[in-house]
Amino acid sequence: MPKTLPTVAEFLAGLPNHRRITMTTLHTAIRKAVPKLAPFMTSGMGPSPLIGYGKYHYKSASGREGDWFTIGLVAGKSGYALHVCVGGEGGYLVEQNAAKLGQVKTGRSCINFKKLEDLNIAATMALVKQAAKSGGINAVG
Repeated sequence: MPKTLPTVAEFLAGLPNHRRITMTTLHTAIRKAVPKLAPFMTSGMGPSPLIGYGKYHYKSASGREGDWFTIGLVAGKSGYALHVCVGGEGGYLVEQNAAKLGQVKTGRSCINFKKLEDLNIAATMALVKQAAKSGGINAVG
């Protein structure tokens, strides 16, 4: 039987204080930057549940298709991750803007950081706004 996910408020309230502060700060910033992207809880990546913002339907070159979040926020075991699942002909937005995002590690669509001070929040929220306009993975993937 599938595990019932908490609400966003329950999830945030259940985090240890220092992690709750970071996650709540980012959740609030994302909601302010892209209020039209409805937040929801999902368990799509790894053992930790994540907060997703906005959904889009994808279809890969292999024919696989499904629904995914546009933005995802995760409190991992040793840090945090912000997934910006948007790309186009030039590549993924995170890859294209990695140098602006602070003292973070990036992947194609993921920004990993240990503490909030390492993340350039202004540049990251500009990327989140750009992602919301695009609506999900386009020509990438």
